[in-house]
Amino acid sequence: MAQPGAGDTMTLTEHLAELRTRIIRSALAVTIGMVLIIVFYEQVYDFLLGPYRDLCESKPENFCSPDLFAFSPTEGFSARLRIGMYGGIIMALPVILWQIWRFVVPALEAKEKRYAIPFVLSSVVLFAAGGVLAYFTIGRALEFLIAWSGEEVNQAFAIDKYVGLFGLMIFAFGIGFLLPVLLVFLQLVNVVTPKALLSGWRYAIVAIFVLAAVITPSGDPITLMMLAGPMVGMYFIAVLIGYGIMRRRRAQA
Repeated sequence: MAQPGAGDTMTLTEHLAELRTRIIRSALAVTIGMVLIIVFYEQVYDFLLGPYRDLCESKPENFCSPDLFAFSPTEGFSARLRIGMYGGIIMALPVILWQIWRFVVPALEAKEKRYAIPFVLSSVVLFAAGGVLAYFTIGRALEFLIAWSGEEVNQAFAIDKYVGLFGLMIFAFGIGFLLPVLLVFLQLVNVVTPKALLSGWRYAIVAIFVLAAVITPSGDPITLMMLAGPMVGMYFIAVLIGYGIMRRRRAQA
């Protein structure tokens, strides 16, 4: 579908058709990524189980078992599909972000459209950074949760529950790390100003901790702090970038 020009106005039908096209392309990318993940399922499974195995090997024998269990005939199959779905979305993230940007582009001015590639690249890099931090955080989170369950509780984790927790943690950290991209974008389109963001930093910190508490799937304080801390730092980095954008606009003017 041809993109409208800067001065064109799309009708509701054209908007819906454009949205359908973007969704179909994103779904196709996710499907391809999902197939690739399922093909290499054993390698991906060993990678995901690494933090839990390392935790169990570093603790006494009765602390936890390094093996996961399937408590129904279909649980192993559903876990494989879930890993494939999560991995497919992550692999298709550049395509998804590009489709989102292309859908938003008609509403932007010409000078704002040039930020497409930096927007996609920075989003992918930050999401990946959040996923890496989640990978190294889940071991500490599991250690906290297992210790607080009591010494008399035998730990036997279902594979489907573990995969679900791991996937949700990766997405929670990845989405949390996209905060500076959102703030910089809002400053680019003049929705908010760096001065307003800086003056409301106290409310922003409270909101970040509340958001981190809501999207953290494990609910433990370790994961909360590991997610909220970097988000607070990136909030102020986004404000500094906003001041740099304003300074450059004044220089160009």
